[in-house]
Amino acid sequence: MKSLFIFLALVLTLAMSAHAAEFKTDLELSAGYRLDDLDWNIAGNVEGRNPNVLSEYTWSDVETFQARGGMRVLLNDTLCLRASLAYGWIYDGKIQDSDFAGNDRSQEFSRSNNSADEGSTLDGTIGIGYQFKAGRFRCIPMAGYSYSEQNLTLRDGFQTISVPVSGGTPPPVGPIPGLDSSYDTTWKGPWIGFDLFFQAHERLIFFGTFEYHWADYEAEANLNLRNDLAHSKSFEQEADGKGCTIIAGASYSLKGPWSLALSGTYEKWTTDAGTDRAYYVNGRIVETRLNEVNWDSFSVMLSLTYRFGF
Repeated sequence: MKSLFIFLALVLTLAMSAHAAEFKTDLELSAGYRLDDLDWNIAGNVEGRNPNVLSEYTWSDVETFQARGGMRVLLNDTLCLRASLAYGWIYDGKIQDSDFAGNDRSQEFSRSNNSADEGSTLDGTIGIGYQFKAGRFRCIPMAGYSYSEQNLTLRDGFQTISVPVSGGTPPPVGPIPGLDSSYDTTWKGPWIGFDLFFQAHERLIFFGTFEYHWADYEAEANLNLRNDLAHSKSFEQEADGKGCTIIAGASYSLKGPWSLALSGTYEKWTTDAGTDRAYYVNGRIVETRLNEVNWDSFSVMLSLTYRFGF
């Protein structure tokens, strides 16, 4: 995140020092609703076998109130610099934790269904591009860097399947007292894409964005009820990932330098196979194969923008 603030400082420095340059700036504040799904699963060993899916966590319908601040600077009507930072407060969601003794998610011997009604999200992005104009259309090919994190929780647990297996017995069916575990993720890396604008009317602009991302995925968990695992880091995960972001919306100019916009954002991210590393209280470290991580996100945001230099 330090890179984001360095970039913002650079933008301001360029804007203030560009006496001979023409610059236009948008400052934006947004708020809205966000809905996320995230899941991951691991195998029984590093070769991806014994079984091929041993444990799977699925967060679904994670609802968030999100606020965002953003800046776009256009120098000499050609060079575009943009940055944004968003924070979200998770207020609802659910999480299922399942364990399997057989391949392909067969012989499920443990399942708990829990609440994910706390946590937070953080997203930052920076980018630079060059604007091309053709009539009412503007296109800005861009490249940049992004950082995203989800701080997810497992609370209010209820064990729904419990079958004794070799090596241990899951908790009995019923409530799981004291469950308060966490799973924190980060996705960070470069991206390329473009911004599109169409001036449909003197006051109305339609806009869209597409970004393709390469990401380093890292996650860390604290399973507070597992006495055999270390705390506060019970296990960690690493993998290479990729994702895409699609934004579409419309902006309407109000009186003076103000404008109002409504936009929708869809994001889809996945990882390749990676590493899951568990830490035990006796000092033992056990690695296995992280099969995949999948993350989908949709948000609707209402934005108020102040423009100067136009």
